[in-house]
Amino acid sequence: MKTQIIKKYSLLVLLFASGAVSAQLDTSKSNLSFTGYAEIYYTYDFNQPNDHNRPSFFYSHNRHNEFNLNLGFVKTSYNTDRVRANVALATGTYMNVNYSAEPGVLKNIYEANTGVKLSKKKNLWLDAGIFASHIGFESAVSKDCWGLTRSILGENCPYYESGAKLTYISDSSKWLLSALIINGWQHIQRPNGNNTPAFGTQITYTPNSNITLNYSTFIGNEKPDTAQQMRYFNNFYAMFHLTDKFHITAGFDYGMEQKSKGSSDYKSWYSPVLIVKVNFNDKWSVTARGEYYYDKNGVIIATGTENGFQTSGYSLNLDYKIRENAFWRIEGRTLNSKDKIFNFKNDAVNTNTFFTTSIAISF
Repeated sequence: MKTQIIKKYSLLVLLFASGAVSAQLDTSKSNLSFTGYAEIYYTYDFNQPNDHNRPSFFYSHNRHNEFNLNLGFVKTSYNTDRVRANVALATGTYMNVNYSAEPGVLKNIYEANTGVKLSKKKNLWLDAGIFASHIGFESAVSKDCWGLTRSILGENCPYYESGAKLTYISDSSKWLLSALIINGWQHIQRPNGNNTPAFGTQITYTPNSNITLNYSTFIGNEKPDTAQQMRYFNNFYAMFHLTDKFHITAGFDYGMEQKSKGSSDYKSWYSPVLIVKVNFNDKWSVTARGEYYYDKNGVIIATGTENGFQTSGYSLNLDYKIRENAFWRIEGRTLNSKDKIFNFKNDAVNTNTFFTTSIAISF
């Protein structure tokens, strides 16, 4: 059985690499479709890490001074009026880092879920499996994000989750309401000794095509049951398309985690981010980002320094749409931390500057 799975996966990878799977099926004739994505990138970190690994809180575009695959996947989707399913197998440096704790073949499952529509008249679905996180406005697919690299906020909350979710979309499509029970904070397989279910919610309000408001939550325990420390997390963001050329996204995360089991004291962290995108025309656009991440107690990003992780950052990227399904991007980015948490030639420093370029193609 294991040999058969490996052979099937190898065949999909071969098809992907050769470009044999190169177009989506006509959905007017079939409920089944095939899609794919590949992003090749190069990052140069001016702190020049000898092992080529970027700082540990980066999970995408995380290799220095080498051409590499950030994310590549092939996906099969099945959609009807009452049932749906998705399976996507993936590889790349994004998968290596984000799925490092998952066992065996689970390391390459980007998506695998099924859904059933519960009402004939209302848009009410129950989905179960492995799917994209309900938290945040950035995803693993770079071409869908305004910035080439993810914000610190986006990198350090779940990219994916596994469990079940109930989703309702109003008749006007202005409201999306979702409730989830999941295996934890970015887990497919639950950690050993942890039997505590985690829960999530999402409320998205889109009054018109120019405004999106979102509030997502997470409640769960990331420790073994014997050392349970409940985590409460809130994610807010708003997206404004002020004109066809000018767009703004503002986001804010705030989380708390118990200091010890049964404690009424909490360690907290928070992160604001502001992103502005300007489209010059149908081909060219530029995006600027400012951000700050505060995690003095090292709940999410541990540094072992006196002031913990207190880091601001700025980035500027230029995008060129080669075709509707192909993008070239280049980004410069710098981070400045209160403590000397970065390394430069065996010395601790406060700053980290790097640039990244990539070509992403979807099919």
